[in-house]
Order: sequence, then C-alpha cells, then structure tokens
Amino acid sequence: MSRRPTFVSSPDLFAGAPYEYAAVAPAGTLFTAGACPLDRDGRVVSPGDHEAQARAAVANLRAALRAAGADVHDLVKTTVYVVAREREDLVRVWRVVEAALAPARPPSTLLGVSFLGYPEQLVEIEGIASIAQEDG
Repeated sequence: MSRRPTFVSSPDLFAGAPYEYAAVAPAGTLFTAGACPLDRDGRVVSPGDHEAQARAAVANLRAALRAAGADVHDLVKTTVYVVAREREDLVRVWRVVEAALAPARPPSTLLGVSFLGYPEQLVEIEGIASIAQEDG
C-alpha cells in the first residue's frame, strides 16, 4: 500500500497552474489548492466584484473536489481568503460561500488579506475533505 498522496487536477480548471488542484492522502483525506476565481484560460473573472469571484471560486472548488471523487458534503474544513478594505467585504463573500455549500456547514476560517496571487483576485478558498478509500 502506497503511503504517498495521489494528486488530482480537473480538466475543467486552468491547466497552466504550477500546482495540482487536489491531493488525496492515503488515509482518505483530500487537500485542495486554493480555489481561485479563474476561468479555463487562467483569467481572473469579474475584477472588482467580491460576490462574483466568490461564486467562481466555489465552482472551481467543486470541480477540484469532483475530480478527486468528493463533493462539498465531504468537506471537513475550509479557509476563505478575501482581499478586504472593510469587514463588510468579508461578510459579502461569506454569504455567497455559505449559500453555495449549503446544507453542508464545515468548520471554516474567514480571513481578510492585503492581496492574493493573481492581479485583480479578491477571493480564494481552500478545502479539506474526507473521502472513502478503496481497499486494495
């Protein structure tokens, strides 16, 4: 039995990222890269719009989870990063994320940050999920 993680990337996500989109640990724990609001060509969608970027990031998180055999109901933890000038920016993003994950309510951390990795990026979401492993 291999003790190394299995790395997974969805063909529905930007192929030029310098990392895999998810990793499944041998015990069935899945770690996703931060889901960014990127389209399939690697462009940040909806510059300046926190809510639209939150919706895109959740959609990309779902794609990464799906590619690894999981869904939002399998999430055990999320971390949501928001470029925020005011606390209300965080709240607006959180409302979108909360609604998109419902009825799942995994423990989550919501952070305001100065900037993220892509120009004009306002939101990024990391997920940790638990998935069934095949015996082998």
